[in-house]
Amino acid sequence: MPPLTALRAFVTTAKEGGFSAAARKLNVTHAAIAQQVRALEADLGVPLVWRDGKHLALTPEGQRFAEALGEGFATILSAADHLRATGSEKPLAVTVPPTFASEWLMPRLARFWKKHPDIALSLLPEARVVDLQTAGANLGLRFGVGKWRGVVSEFLTAAPQVVVAAPELLGGRTRLSLREMSVLPWIREGDWPEQMQLLESMGLKPAALKFVDFPNEELALAAAREGIGLHLETESLIQEDLKLGWLVKIHELTEESLGYYIVRPPGPVNPAAKTFIEWLKAEV
Repeated sequence: MPPLTALRAFVTTAKEGGFSAAARKLNVTHAAIAQQVRALEADLGVPLVWRDGKHLALTPEGQRFAEALGEGFATILSAADHLRATGSEKPLAVTVPPTFASEWLMPRLARFWKKHPDIALSLLPEARVVDLQTAGANLGLRFGVGKWRGVVSEFLTAAPQVVVAAPELLGGRTRLSLREMSVLPWIREGDWPEQMQLLESMGLKPAALKFVDFPNEELALAAAREGIGLHLETESLIQEDLKLGWLVKIHELTEESLGYYIVRPPGPVNPAAKTFIEWLKAEV
């Protein structure tokens, strides 16, 4: 297969009627176009153009080749346009942790749709880390330290972790010592194994704690509001609970590596995804 740059130089020369016109069209020099066409002739072993001073004409072989190339480039252009149109018609699919979606993203989405009514958005709530391609997603929002295989990861916002509880469980207290926390029941999320590591980083011994287990973050947070136990949660997701007094913050963790990250497959990013990413960053 001859180099694409040489094919493009020749077909543009044929269409524009000369090297100079082709150079202006492709924004390169006259010499560059002439060199590409000569290299193509050498590669094919056939003269493609006649040069008579300042005038240039196609040979019969060059004429047939130019027509074939024109059809080929037109087919490529048509296919590219079809892909662009198809991509723009599909909703932008985004995987997102369910609680982050309900507590942080949903209250802000009205502003996004008001600003970008032309972008259709499909949220895919998923507590687990899922493969974007398998899920059919363009982007993902993930909680962690930003290191996952097979994706490009970009920091969105810090996610300070706090220990909270319902006021009735605390009996009027707003701070608890490690010993006091160790004798109270804890709420544990089944889909968050890192929770045990964070409790250890506080100085607690998870093996000695009494846990009430819930399968996901939404039920765990609901249980915390009902006073069932102490709960470890991302502070930005419970601002309303803290403001209204439904939960009380009794301890803050100093772990700085945790946060929410935007993840995407390697490669080009479509315009809708770029717009959504820029909007997310502006919201933090």
